Amino acid sequence: MWRVEHGDCLDVMRSMPDNSVDAVVTDPPYFKVKGDAWDRQWDKPTQFLAWLDQIAEQWQRLLKPNGSLYCFASSKMASRVECLLANRFSILSHIVWQKGDDNGNGMHTRQHKPGFRNWFPQTERLIFAEHYGADNIAKGEAGYVAKCDELRGFLFEPLRAYLDGERERAGWSVRRIAEEYQKVTGSRTVTGMAGHWFGKVQWMLPTEQNYKWLRELFAGDYLRREYEDLRHEYEDLRHEYEDLRREYEDLRRPFSVTPDVPYTDVWTFPTVGHYKGKHPCEKPLTMMEHIIRTSTRPGAVVLDCFAGSGSTGLACHNLGRSFIGIEREAEYVALARARIAPKIDRQRTMFS
Repeated sequence: MWRVEHGDCLDVMRSMPDNSVDAVVTDPPYFKVKGDAWDRQWDKPTQFLAWLDQIAEQWQRLLKPNGSLYCFASSKMASRVECLLANRFSILSHIVWQKGDDNGNGMHTRQHKPGFRNWFPQTERLIFAEHYGADNIAKGEAGYVAKCDELRGFLFEPLRAYLDGERERAGWSVRRIAEEYQKVTGSRTVTGMAGHWFGKVQWMLPTEQNYKWLRELFAGDYLRREYEDLRHEYEDLRHEYEDLRREYEDLRRPFSVTPDVPYTDVWTFPTVGHYKGKHPCEKPLTMMEHIIRTSTRPGAVVLDCFAGSGSTGLACHNLGRSFIGIEREAEYVALARARIAPKIDRQRTMFS
């Protein structure tokens, strides 16, 4: 799915169903930074922020529980935009996009320095956020951590039951074992590691050394299974656990970075050079692909309700994500569609 709707974003978003997008990646007006009419609709910052809050209300409704929000803002308004978004979302990062001197920015800076009487704004800000309680959703009753705990307990139960059954047969309580283990190791906690060998919460297999120690402690015909047999069974179950655990990954908010790409909160992507019809706020495709790749999975639905010339949509197409764009200026709707149409046509030709 790839489309750009022509219309007012509030009208279009209000017609969309709840929890229908995996990420919102968008660049709203900045408030009197650009000379265009769309950036000068409001006389006062409070009016601009009240309007933006209506937009954020829709983002809150449309974004899935494990979704991500990326909202651009000017350096001058970023703090107020962040505070506004914090009323509805949990702010994760305040990213600074350092534009550098590419594409004439350095010359522009030098020309304005004498009369500007201020530090020249050469950065833009990007607020990265998630739903409040997103961690609890992932950890909650039917969430990622609970599912993994349930799965782990189910798969490893035969091994845990064997160890715990031998403990009971030998007449040792977990606390007594832990106290003896504390004397041997000097551990400061009473239950400590020993508690994990028998309990259903955070169970783990004892090391070979600790298994031998338990045999000696029980001092009888107990724990007759060879440790190597236990270890092989554990490894087989662990591999099965890891395979099944991956099925629950979609309960978590995706976030994947590697050392090869920027993964701090300071980014240095170059700006977009001038071309005929260029949107005054067009973002570099490499930066948009970085966002989409990091915070969505293949097949995810990404919303950009200020689509401009369609860079977010192009990034989505390149990376195999679905895209919903909204843009009120007809010329940019046409430009966005024109940028992607040849790629879609070529793709259809290849697979037809």
